[in-house]
Amino acid sequence: MDETLDRIERQVDIAASAQRVWDLVRRPGWFVSDGEILDHRTTRDGDADIVHDPVRGAFRIRTEKLEPPGYAAFRWFAGDGEASTLVEFWIEERGADGVTLRVAESGFASLEESEEERRMRVEGDAVVWEMGLSLAAAHVEASR
Repeated sequence: MDETLDRIERQVDIAASAQRVWDLVRRPGWFVSDGEILDHRTTRDGDADIVHDPVRGAFRIRTEKLEPPGYAAFRWFAGDGEASTLVEFWIEERGADGVTLRVAESGFASLEESEEERRMRVEGDAVVWEMGLSLAAAHVEASR
């Protein structure tokens, strides 16, 4: 298996405090978007949240760990089963200039997909994270 098909990492600098960024990042599914960050309707399904997006549909996301204001981890389930990826966020202080928000999504190799399907998923999610981090920066900076 191609190891590049198991992990995506991206980051963005945000001109805001760690707490302000944390207030966004700690929300399950904030990254499910179609061009803007919304306050999604969420429901519970056992130990997971179902995030309802008006455009993209419903997503099952379980909060794995929250360590304010610097680390959050979520399990993002693929479909109805237990196959999932791990989405981790780190908020790192940059002094007076704000913070760096880093994301890593890993575990694509555990999904029961062909290598071609996995490649398409990783490539698509890489684009989604570029957009999502840009939206996070704009959202947090605009709410100052």
